Amino acid sequence: MIKVAFLDRDGVINVDYGYVAIREQFEFIEGVFTVCRLLHNLGYELIVITNQSGIARGYYSEQDFLDLSEWMCEQFTRQGVPLLDIFYCPHHPQAAIPNYCRNCRCRKPSPGMIEQACRKYPIDLKRSMMIGDKISDMQAAKSAGVGRFYLLSKEVVAPEEIEVSARLDNLAQLKYFV
Repeated sequence: MIKVAFLDRDGVINVDYGYVAIREQFEFIEGVFTVCRLLHNLGYELIVITNQSGIARGYYSEQDFLDLSEWMCEQFTRQGVPLLDIFYCPHHPQAAIPNYCRNCRCRKPSPGMIEQACRKYPIDLKRSMMIGDKISDMQAAKSAGVGRFYLLSKEVVAPEEIEVSARLDNLAQLKYFV
């Protein structure tokens, strides 16, 4: 069984400028490679789980997302912290593109992407963690049974029933909790 650090993309890996779809818009969050290297050295595999409603809204294509993801994976590999996988949800209940218009189980706050990862890999959820910047990330982790979840946000406050492991003002603070 492997332990995994599930990472949201926008707001955790890259600055969330809203519907980031091309390299020129993609800016890595300060310290993301350092933190991921620490996690990797502690035996965590890295898996990205990300809602990508920009596909459903018609802001960019699924191929645009896949191309950007391939480039992002190359950057992680160059930094010595390969990503094990990326799971994404291209759906939205009010999508402009009919093929993507649905309320699905993969869209966070539902745990579907984490469940997909568990079907593909032998993941020990209790020893795993989620790092996200939205309550929906925390809800998905809790629903899936992820052992620890960290809210990366200075503004967002998790409701009591979520019981986040810690709220982080920046990624570097994670080193105090792992």
